[in-house]
Amino acid sequence: MAPWWARSLRARVTLIATAVAALVLIPVGIVGVVAARSLVTASVFGQTRDAAERIAFEMRGGALPTGAAIPVPNPSVDLIQIVGPDGNLMATSDAARNLPPLSDVRPTTENRIVNTTTCLPTECVHLTAVRVSLFSDSPVVYAGRSTPEVLSSRILEIVVLGEVALLIALTGWATWLVTGKALRPVATMRTELDAVHAGDLSHRVTEPPDDDEVAQLARSINGTLARLEHSAEQQRQFASDASHELRTPIAGLRAQLESAQLYPDDTDIEALVDSSLRDTDRLEAIISDLLLLARIGSRVDLVKERVDLADLVRQELAVRSDKLPVQTDLAEAVTVEGVRLQLARVLTNLLDNAQRHAEHTVRVEVRREPGPGAGTAVLAVENDGVEIPVADRERIFERFTRLDAARDRDSGGTGLGLAIARDVALAHRGQICVEDFAGGARFVLRLPAVNRQPR
Repeated sequence: MAPWWARSLRARVTLIATAVAALVLIPVGIVGVVAARSLVTASVFGQTRDAAERIAFEMRGGALPTGAAIPVPNPSVDLIQIVGPDGNLMATSDAARNLPPLSDVRPTTENRIVNTTTCLPTECVHLTAVRVSLFSDSPVVYAGRSTPEVLSSRILEIVVLGEVALLIALTGWATWLVTGKALRPVATMRTELDAVHAGDLSHRVTEPPDDDEVAQLARSINGTLARLEHSAEQQRQFASDASHELRTPIAGLRAQLESAQLYPDDTDIEALVDSSLRDTDRLEAIISDLLLLARIGSRVDLVKERVDLADLVRQELAVRSDKLPVQTDLAEAVTVEGVRLQLARVLTNLLDNAQRHAEHTVRVEVRREPGPGAGTAVLAVENDGVEIPVADRERIFERFTRLDAARDRDSGGTGLGLAIARDVALAHRGQICVEDFAGGARFVLRLPAVNRQPR
């Protein structure tokens, strides 16, 4: 089983933030300690050098009284000694009177100022040695002060370490609080999603008022739930409609067979067979259309190719025996990419629909509309029948929809032809609609056009 921190996003984020803070703050703390020590050291040596150079200047000018205590120019630099070339003390300050020589370092003529540290029996000292003159018998002035506690101990490191540890802990704590607040809506959404089940998809998750990623996630979840609810409602309605459509021919077939069974002597076998075959044909047509609807857009039919719509229309019309003439207006080289059998089925359904409702003629048009890329391929089928009301132009693409209740099912088809045409259009990233047309109905299929491949 994974450790607790691996099972919690909040814990993982907090650990990552704490680790990042440690990786950043620890080097910053080390650099800070080194920089602070360097600044303090430079300040201390600046004080001792100034004091030593001032005493050396006064000694060169003869202003320093011989035998008297050396006056201290800086109270913090109270350890001052003047050592002769023989190593004997020539003069000292009051604080250094009873001390041995502060250092045996003697500056050279090339480097007349030397900063150094030394430890006396009682304390450690930062000091500067300055050569008074360039002569070989020049005395040396030593000016020093006690090493500051910040340099002689680990107080600075302890303070910085404590501050770094406190900042890391505060970072982890703040990250834990902020992450918990940020993920609280996610926990709420998870609880609300657990209440959603297939029997009731009407539930929605609470959308945070902000416009951050969590709010966008909530909106996406609600959009998905709405689509699922719509799809489930469509499936239920489709199942109901399909059951009704299938029940009618089955009930008729069963009634005829039961009547033949009860009254075999009064049954016309030839008429029974003909009627049964008609009902069987209708069942087969409905089932075939239902299977096609289930397959549209699935990977079963993703064998796409470039299809010339004008060639497709000519091939389809060549094998049809329509009762009404079909006029054509076909632009050449209008090519789309899709499944040829599905596109042919759309054309067949539109032609069948036009033949059922036309009065005298049916017309098919293929053209290209300008647009991005290769433009839009347009396939239009017109008939001079009854114009479709605007209020019904969307509804007719629903499954098992018939506008004219007086039409019998044999002449009206299965009620799935236009639904199949719409699903094929959507699966090919296109659309199908009914447009205004004077004196009849006009169905227009629009698909993204592609450039025709060179032969």
